[in-house]
Amino acid sequence: MVLFFSYSFVKIKEIKKICREYNFTPLRRRGQNFLINPSVVRRVIKEAKLTKEDLILEVGPGLGALTEELVQQAGKVIAIEIDSCLVKILKDKIKEKGNLEIIKASIFDDLPKQIKLADNYKVIANLPFNITGKALRIFLEEREKIKLMILIVQREVAERIVAQPPQMSLLSLAVQFYAHPEIIFDIHQSNFWPQPQVQSTVIKIIPNQQKISPEQEAIFFQIIKKGFSSKRKYLLNNLSKSVIIKKKKDELLDIFKEIDLSPQVRAQELSIGKWLELTRALER
Repeated sequence: MVLFFSYSFVKIKEIKKICREYNFTPLRRRGQNFLINPSVVRRVIKEAKLTKEDLILEVGPGLGALTEELVQQAGKVIAIEIDSCLVKILKDKIKEKGNLEIIKASIFDDLPKQIKLADNYKVIANLPFNITGKALRIFLEEREKIKLMILIVQREVAERIVAQPPQMSLLSLAVQFYAHPEIIFDIHQSNFWPQPQVQSTVIKIIPNQQKISPEQEAIFFQIIKKGFSSKRKYLLNNLSKSVIIKKKKDELLDIFKEIDLSPQVRAQELSIGKWLELTRALER
């Protein structure tokens, strides 16, 4: 027998009953921690500011807590789930309606054709902690088509994404190069089943239209990777050892003076704006 229920009245015992009926056990290695608090679901959805004109890509719908609410408010929802058992539960419980398509796939395989052809879609995802960085790279590659991302991630990762000097990292620079990230609110472990061992955070990411050439973009990422090759060392020393940059230390020192950078500055102390300024100066 298939159980149908509304997340407005969902209880953990009902979720467990469904899991038993489908012989499903959440896997830690897949980060299968499902939202169970309806008020948290509504708050996450509210941040997306949905209309009937919106196309939504939901990654990792799990048992469908967010999905049910999304199909009520959005024009079209494409939910990608890698677990075949969860796909069956979703299709039995929610059913594919006119504005919902459930696809068994990995976000790392390929984006659905409907999404690739679309512009200005929104991404909603309760991301497993172990794939956050890789998933972000995929989303940022599609940034010109994505209007907004609302992601549930590990609190520590969210803090790294929105970090400012002197706590910058390759992750924060990569995300802030392409988008504006903002922490919205934290979600306690008790709002998930099974409970994760760490706290989660909802982060909003709005892609920007970075005014930089492809050549400058390539140089930018080469520079920051070299700059962070040894965080304890001064940035000047790290860059002077780069075979890609091809600048002697005294040449780099002149550039640092030109853009008002201290010779003793370290990579994590530069803002995204200063890195871009350095990129343009090195290109010249």
